[in-house]
Amino acid sequence: MAVVDALSFDPWDPAFVSDPYPAYAELRERGRVIYYEPTDQWLVPRHADVSALLRERRLGRTYQHRFTHEDFGRTAPPAEQEPFHTLNDHGMLDLEPPDHTRIRRLVSKAFTPRTVERLKPYVRRLAGELVDRLVEAGGGDLLSDVAEPLPVAVIAEMLGIPESDRGPLRPWSADICGMYELSPSEETATRAVRASVEFSGYLRELIAARRKEPGDDLISGLIAAHDEDDRLTEQEMISTAVLLLNAGHEATVNATVNGWWALFRNPGQLAALRADHSLVPSAVEELMRYDTPLQLFERWVLDDIEIDGTTVPRGAEIAMLFGSANHDPAVFANPARLDLSRADNPHISFSAGIHYCIGAPLARIELAASMTALLEKAPALTLAAEPQRKPNFVIRGLEGLSVTL
Repeated sequence: MAVVDALSFDPWDPAFVSDPYPAYAELRERGRVIYYEPTDQWLVPRHADVSALLRERRLGRTYQHRFTHEDFGRTAPPAEQEPFHTLNDHGMLDLEPPDHTRIRRLVSKAFTPRTVERLKPYVRRLAGELVDRLVEAGGGDLLSDVAEPLPVAVIAEMLGIPESDRGPLRPWSADICGMYELSPSEETATRAVRASVEFSGYLRELIAARRKEPGDDLISGLIAAHDEDDRLTEQEMISTAVLLLNAGHEATVNATVNGWWALFRNPGQLAALRADHSLVPSAVEELMRYDTPLQLFERWVLDDIEIDGTTVPRGAEIAMLFGSANHDPAVFANPARLDLSRADNPHISFSAGIHYCIGAPLARIELAASMTALLEKAPALTLAAEPQRKPNFVIRGLEGLSVTL
């Protein structure tokens, strides 16, 4: 059994967080599955294994559909964290069939190709307006001025959250997502619980209002589901709305700033993109691969599974390293090179299997819209200051990205 050297893979080391990709290369050389004692997880660094395990039904996002905490050899979360876990555990990302199937079937109606295509003019218009303001100001913070407001507004519009109520959405989301890091602190948990209570309370009131006066939005659509087999409980509606907001913008925000920071560090590729805007679709895919916004995704082992001759037992937790898989030279030629014209690009930044990101088509539209608007309206966009990397490992982003014209 391979055991990782903490000096190479250390999710709490700022140097590792700044650039984890050399450590990933070492992990891939060491083997297909590596036990990491500090988090009691089995790390899976290679693309073929990550891709296969995302589709493996002996693994699950939860185990509570089959086992109690005690049966599974795990300790129940602290009672004071109950509001966060109630919110999180009723979202489809942390459910397995049949509940996952039922909720995803309902929500997928809002993400059909036709529905997403109808959103394209709105997304492009909003991206253009945000970039216009950035240009008028002569620059600013690409994170807070463009990357954040675009996807937050789009998903809030889909959910039917009034514009006047959208201010707390991003702070709530950030506090809740802090719990997805490895071994979150008590302070992080306290913030997540508070945000869970406040966000849930707000949505409970919004759902009550939509029951009285339905609108043309996703929450109204979920309320209106008449089939008993499909109907959502109020908690499932709340958890679904929070998940869609968190997942619907967190990755897009970070992919935008990670992507532009990568472009500024690769001026030849940025020049090629400015010269040929038809590269935008492949650039979006390559930037998602090159600096992956979600570095790690976890699964519980529901039944013993063997990987490369090593038995990973029931009750263990597997950490699939998306960032490492996206830099696997067995799949990507010269993976450390940013290549915006890369044709063969089977990155797994949107996951795979039954938990494949339901909003991936919308995320691609948002990323392409903001990139195109910046290329067209701010062709001389330049980095104004070296950005600071967020201390998080799992959700990879920047504190800000200061730009000037």
